[in-house]
Amino acid sequence: MIESADLFIVYDNIKYTKKGWINRNRILKDGKKALVSVPLKSNSNYLDVRDRKLSEDFRRTKLVNQIKGAYQSAPNFLQVFPMVEKTILNDEFNLFRFLLNTIVNVCEYLKITTEITISSSISIDHTLKSQNKVIALCREVGATIYINPVGGRELYSKNFFQSEGIKLKFIEPYPFYYDQFENEFVPWLSIIDVMMFNSVGVIREYLVSKWK
Repeated sequence: MIESADLFIVYDNIKYTKKGWINRNRILKDGKKALVSVPLKSNSNYLDVRDRKLSEDFRRTKLVNQIKGAYQSAPNFLQVFPMVEKTILNDEFNLFRFLLNTIVNVCEYLKITTEITISSSISIDHTLKSQNKVIALCREVGATIYINPVGGRELYSKNFFQSEGIKLKFIEPYPFYYDQFENEFVPWLSIIDVMMFNSVGVIREYLVSKWK
């Protein structure tokens, strides 16, 4: 999705979702999916992502070693691991800034040059919700097309966007299978898994998505 856009807006003033994927992901371990997470400091689940903090007990080296143990035999380990290690060992404790740094580092590795900005830095009424907020953001940055994953079809109306002078496009994902050691393919894992088993050139070929 980032590759498909001219400008990618990252929400920082959005509520943290407990048991969501904001601070969790899945990697491949012993041929199966394994959950990994970044622990958070105990606080209200009603806070925005930008107001949440990583736990002071977060053992970053432990997470790094988990990933190293899972992928040290992968074909692109030597190219990918230094970036992953640098990203996780970043001493940032603010959840949003930690995540933003992760996005930026992955984009740099994959040669994605899309401009990235933060939602709260854009001058709109931030009490707006759902598609009304999206349209306000689009208007403020001068966007005429808004791109969303296909899951947004249940949330956003093409007719409503069109009435506001904005084209709503959905990205259609397509299968991306690759060898994961000698195991049966396990889909829907972290981008770390994709990078460990595929070169940047191969990944970039699959970054070209279809809009509908």
